[in-house]
Amino acid sequence: MSEQEKTNGWAGTRRYMPRVGDTAERRLDISERHIDLFTQMSGDRNPLHTDRAAAEQSRFGGLIVQGGVTTGILNAVVAEDLPGPGSVFLSVDWKFSKPVYVGDTITGRVEIVSVREDKPFCNIRTTVENQKGEVCVSGDAVTYTTPLPQ
Repeated sequence: MSEQEKTNGWAGTRRYMPRVGDTAERRLDISERHIDLFTQMSGDRNPLHTDRAAAEQSRFGGLIVQGGVTTGILNAVVAEDLPGPGSVFLSVDWKFSKPVYVGDTITGRVEIVSVREDKPFCNIRTTVENQKGEVCVSGDAVTYTTPLPQ
């Protein structure tokens, strides 16, 4: 192992050190099943998510998915794509600007803003957009990536 590899905090990570400007994204078609599964997992039974009649009479005009479903796509991008396996969020600062509805297709996107070389930390910009290109969630986050066996 070279001296540089010994001091680089990304040694041993599966995807190694990302670069500023790197991006990754995933798409997901939202269905009532997403609401059902998240409701079972979290216990979030807010009528805006689970009661069609009540949701249709609300200002939203229909069922909207829980924020955890909407931001869950960002968890997938971070853990699977960029920075990749072994990555977790340390902090997030998200603004929810539009609801996501059953039937929407969302795209979660991350962009590397800064990377520490001495430790496997990244600052990332995050967005979730619907199929119309409208931003539903945006913000910044910090990730940590732990080395994993290959």
